[in-house]
Amino acid sequence: MPENVMIVDDSDFMRNLLREILDEEHHIVGEAENGVEAVELYREAEPNVVMMDIAMPIRDGIEATAAIKDESPGASVIMCTSVEQEEMMKEAIKAGADGYITKPFQKPNVLEAIDDAVAH
Repeated sequence: MPENVMIVDDSDFMRNLLREILDEEHHIVGEAENGVEAVELYREAEPNVVMMDIAMPIRDGIEATAAIKDESPGASVIMCTSVEQEEMMKEAIKAGADGYITKPFQKPNVLEAIDDAVAH
């Protein structure tokens, strides 16, 4: 079943990549470049799933995830991380992240992460 997905990443390339992966199976309801935009856009777009980059300027993905989860405990947030960001992943899980995918993204992993997050 298609989900309403919001993409948050400071890299145009990564947002485009995720959009291409998700476009056929899900609805993209918005994109943000940093954690401040992400929290504001979440309130407006009310997505089922947020694909959240960890390392971003202004406000990182961990802080943004915590803010979204404070307001909407049922939100599904999937962290997008580089392999070397393992310590940050632990922080993200504490902040309420529902799962994560590692770069470079593979379509099956991304779709599976969304299914898993929504199932919880």
